[in-house]
Amino acid sequence: MDPEEGVSAPSTPGTPSVPLFGGLKHERKNGNGKKSLLKSCKCFSVEAWASEEGTLPAVSCMLPPPPVSLARKVGAEFIGTLILIFAGTATAIVNQKTQGSETLIGLAASSGLAVMIVILSTGHISGAHLNPALTIAFAALKHFPWKHVPVYIGAQIIASFCAAFTLKVVLHPIMGGGVTVPSGSYVQAFALEFIISFNLMFVVTAVATDTRAVGELAGIAVGATVMLNILIAGETTGASMNPVRTLGPAVVAGNYKAIWIYLTAPILGALAGAGVYSAVKLPDEDSSNHVKPSLEPSFRR
Repeated sequence: MDPEEGVSAPSTPGTPSVPLFGGLKHERKNGNGKKSLLKSCKCFSVEAWASEEGTLPAVSCMLPPPPVSLARKVGAEFIGTLILIFAGTATAIVNQKTQGSETLIGLAASSGLAVMIVILSTGHISGAHLNPALTIAFAALKHFPWKHVPVYIGAQIIASFCAAFTLKVVLHPIMGGGVTVPSGSYVQAFALEFIISFNLMFVVTAVATDTRAVGELAGIAVGATVMLNILIAGETTGASMNPVRTLGPAVVAGNYKAIWIYLTAPILGALAGAGVYSAVKLPDEDSSNHVKPSLEPSFRR
């Protein structure tokens, strides 16, 4: 084996600005002219081993996991969105029914915890977008295929309606408490929804697309961001951050007040957040030492 064509020695796991797994410098072909499976391996350091010609770079390889079918992704996206919309809307309804016993902190914790558990349980399957604004922003930055955007958004909308109609059956006639409507001016509501959606997408882009961010804590980071945003804007706008969080409950309750704000501001804010993070993200020092990012972002790396 020619040492110069060997596997690049990746940095020690845990080194700042370096991902845990590195790649192969060169693609090899076997005797039949077919590409070797080694090019699909993700390699990491183990102890070096000796040969007659000297010490060879030591690697241990594993094949990438099999691809997830679109049906599984859409199913996981539907279930995750259903859990999120049901939890956030139900808490708001109960808060109204009990005359504010949940408090703003309780409302923030409910949605934040829902986002966290969904990301931790389905993030490795569908990416856990749970939000058309995030799906569109990922696609706009080429982290998600545009051809899957309508399917994902369709699953998210259906999940929103399912959650809202279920709550209407269970908690009727106080369904109106789960609708997000502005308590101040429309300009103020639009600005707040834009800002908190920007915050959310900035964090999501970091933990889902940057190998140097702490991907293992993505669920906690995104859930905490949702909680923070609700504490900021919950009293003024309901802190939707998500068009389907507003759409389903609004249709079921028949309350469409300022719905255009909640269908536009989160999308614009998410696009801005994703774009700004991409602009400030550290450039790769050596592209050969970094894993090529997947087209579809995932919270598990």
